[in-house]
Amino acid sequence: MSHCLDDVIALFDGVFQKTFRTRLVRGGDEPLYLPADDDSPWHRVIFARGFYSSALHEISHWCIAGAARRQLEDYGYWYTPDGRDAEQQRAFEKVEVAPQALEMLFSEACGLPFHVSVDNLGEVEVDREAFASQVQERAGRYRSEGLPCRAQAFEQALRSFYQDGQDMSLAIVAGLECLSGSHEDTREPLMETQE
Repeated sequence: MSHCLDDVIALFDGVFQKTFRTRLVRGGDEPLYLPADDDSPWHRVIFARGFYSSALHEISHWCIAGAARRQLEDYGYWYTPDGRDAEQQRAFEKVEVAPQALEMLFSEACGLPFHVSVDNLGEVEVDREAFASQVQERAGRYRSEGLPCRAQAFEQALRSFYQDGQDMSLAIVAGLECLSGSHEDTREPLMETQE
């Protein structure tokens, strides 16, 4: 099975470009989410340096963000770079469990290995195994309780394409069918002020 980022971009855009006015975009050194603005009619999930894992990770964050957060650059979240102290690292890991659990499920759907990211090169000792256990536990909960709507649609498109061998158009239809049966409003508002 070959893995081409253009396929992931096509699957994402095929499911979400019209329904949520959102596109997946190759970026530079840092990932970023940008809402639609005067320069672009599309919300943009920008992943770093053409890395497959970065694309799946940034999509995971987008799948969790509520409608109000999707109107804010980087969903309005804080980010403390490498060198976090112990308290900052705990806060980082707390908000990263759910997106990394989705990234794990997306990786499985693609047939790719997944590795947790503690994303800290500072001097604080990080318990990678404990964090990995939290991510695996959350992924298990998603499997048993169900994924968020957009995550389910994307996971289905990936699974249809990579595991079931469907062509791109049928895999996109499979993802869109997940959206059509959901309770989430798929009409993306121009502006929204509340989560």
